[in-house]
Amino acid sequence: MNTAFTDRFGIRYPIVQAPMAGGPTTPEMVIAVSEAGGLGSLAGGYVTPDVLSQQISVVRANTDNPFAVNLFVPANPDVTADAQAMWDALQGAREALGIFTSMPAWSADDHFLEKVQIVLSQRVPIVSFTFGIPDAAVLHRFKEEGRLLVGSATSVAEARQLEASGMDAIVAQGSEAGGHRGTFFGDRRPTLIGTIALTPQIVDAVNIPVLAAGGVMDGRGLAAVLALGAAGAQMGTAFLRAKESGASALLQRALVEREETETVVTRALTGKYARGFHTTFIEQLEKGEVPIPDYPIQHALTSPIRKAAAASGEVSFMSLWAGQGHRMAASLGAGDLVVRFAQEAAEIFARFSE
Repeated sequence: MNTAFTDRFGIRYPIVQAPMAGGPTTPEMVIAVSEAGGLGSLAGGYVTPDVLSQQISVVRANTDNPFAVNLFVPANPDVTADAQAMWDALQGAREALGIFTSMPAWSADDHFLEKVQIVLSQRVPIVSFTFGIPDAAVLHRFKEEGRLLVGSATSVAEARQLEASGMDAIVAQGSEAGGHRGTFFGDRRPTLIGTIALTPQIVDAVNIPVLAAGGVMDGRGLAAVLALGAAGAQMGTAFLRAKESGASALLQRALVEREETETVVTRALTGKYARGFHTTFIEQLEKGEVPIPDYPIQHALTSPIRKAAAASGEVSFMSLWAGQGHRMAASLGAGDLVVRFAQEAAEIFARFSE
């Protein structure tokens, strides 16, 4: 199943496992996907530089096939919102979970430059970026060493900026996608263009391979976005129930048991818009009188609550990121999923060619 993306990036199937920060993506998942012929992607966001380095070493030791590392582009938060006021407003939630701690610090850059150096020194062949475009100097360093670069867009305007910056491929992130929106250009409202509408518009606007993301859960979705002109698909929620997934048992249960109508797009938990299952905690924050600070401030303020909730099984306070196609997630090995998706798509195209 050759496309412009598989040819350029040296993989067998036009399937990218999305880098899901916060635990769901494990080195074992990345290895399994890359070994099966897809592109496994480590999530560099939220982890320390040391942990990222260790994870890259594990992947390198277990596959000779291409893999990627995803990095969060440093944020420029609006600091006019009162972090102390939000911290005070969260006191009830902390007390309910038995959390007694001082207000945490936050890092606007997620150790970005340290992680860039690690990715360079450990010869990671493919680097993807979320939340924008790195400085030209950073991109130049990667390009100088022959690394392939992938950006994420939620609009045509963003896609054009990514191409102009020198990216080798673009993820077209439709509104169905789980987790954080990659929006970085325009006003603060979430860009919520569906995958089936966004993909062909970005394909028509740029001259580099486009990967469709959002609602692509199996070979049917893969075939659909290829028919729309995409050169592949990036799939995240589809891998949340994989045997190698680090997603919590509570999230994996929600994928099966909750309705397709139960995901929402909210900035209540982290300060950036993201899609996940609705909870009472989200509702309380959205209806509260205290303005929600930008990412990463709000992410840091709610993190102790969400971590304690996950440890104690208090689902109502957890962040349960998932896309709209969550009920189609299958419980198989990540490599088996890659092969299945590719076979399903090939069978669909074969039927149409009869």
